[in-house]
Amino acid sequence: MLEFLDEVVTGQLVVSVAVILVILHVNLVGVAYLILLERKLSAWIQDRIGPNRCGPVGLFQPIADGVKLLVKEDYKPKGADLALFSLAPMAIIIPALIGWVVIPWGGEWAMPEFTLPVLGTFGGQRVVVAGADVGIGVIFLLAVASLGVYGVTLGGWASNNKYSLFGGLRATAGMISYEIPMGASILAVLLLSGAVRPQTLIEQQVAGGWYVVAQPLAALLFFVCILAEANRAPFDNAEAEQELVGGYHTEYSSMRFGMFLLAEYAHLITSSAFLALLFLGGYHLPFVGWTSPAAVGLGPALVKVVVFFTKVFFIVSFMMLVRWTIPRVRWDQVMKLAWNALIPLGIALVVLTAALVYLEWTAWWQTLLMNAAVAAAVLAIQPLMPGPAEKNRRVPLAGSRFCPIAPEPVSAESEAPTTGGRPASRGLAGVS
Repeated sequence: MLEFLDEVVTGQLVVSVAVILVILHVNLVGVAYLILLERKLSAWIQDRIGPNRCGPVGLFQPIADGVKLLVKEDYKPKGADLALFSLAPMAIIIPALIGWVVIPWGGEWAMPEFTLPVLGTFGGQRVVVAGADVGIGVIFLLAVASLGVYGVTLGGWASNNKYSLFGGLRATAGMISYEIPMGASILAVLLLSGAVRPQTLIEQQVAGGWYVVAQPLAALLFFVCILAEANRAPFDNAEAEQELVGGYHTEYSSMRFGMFLLAEYAHLITSSAFLALLFLGGYHLPFVGWTSPAAVGLGPALVKVVVFFTKVFFIVSFMMLVRWTIPRVRWDQVMKLAWNALIPLGIALVVLTAALVYLEWTAWWQTLLMNAAVAAAVLAIQPLMPGPAEKNRRVPLAGSRFCPIAPEPVSAESEAPTTGGRPASRGLAGVS
């Protein structure tokens, strides 16, 4: 038995379990306070104060919101499939809470030897400060992220509500469509690196420069796609109350509804960490020695974790800024953006990056020139592309300060409707 434990309980296993326990609880607390952060940011943008009654400067507001959701009535609509109706929130939040497990938050750590009762001696080698040191970590993250669409589909269909079904179909179609350009942007990076192990991606960015410099169009493409994948503005058509009442979670209440909100912000954390890993060097900061992959002490590992989470925080904050700055895009425009613009752009980036790799022109300035050429080609071709048959036109409105038409004088006699040559009676008194 002890020999079996010696083989199974390794230093990497101990570190992985510790990272999973710590990061999982950090994420669970973080998603609650990200909601508070977004409410504060929206208040500052709109020149308001925001939540400030629960605790100092509103720090207890997430606790109050959680208690409110727990004590609300857990309503189930008539005719709903109870099993699938309950499974949908879990199906959407679980992928968001396990995708980050392959992120190397603290890089490598030269773990000293430890001896514990029963478990024996372990350590004495380099371990990766991550939930799991998976050689195909990027592929694992993509596979897990793609499972979130099932929760959206189930939530819309199992509610037995046509508006929820329409919202689920819209969200599903958008998420599937934007997975294509997102995969193309990731493939453009993987072609340059030649590896899918997260730690290797960071090491190559430290050696050759961050990929946001070498592939800026791929970084922009990836950022737009993760907004659409998380159903965030300006792509939150699933929550277009003006058209769909509320989207795929219309019939949800209590903590089931709260799980949908938590899943959205958990997806923000995971996708932001993925963006930082692919394009922003992960835990690396230029000219800071402790954030180099060569620094494998305990102190550098903790510094790397702080740097990684700081990057994630700023990316999430920028996503919130986008939500409260850019208006929602119409549904047909969302789909046209994906299929007519982002997917062709992603394919062009993959093909040209593959050509550069074949020619061994993989320096950061060479790929940057390729991106500049693609951007120039897009700007040159765009005016030549056929536009919609009918464009939105401003309708002249008499009396508006934006319209040159002079308003016509209106008299009380001409304004009043007539019946049989005399003014019609108004109000309940004229109803017989």
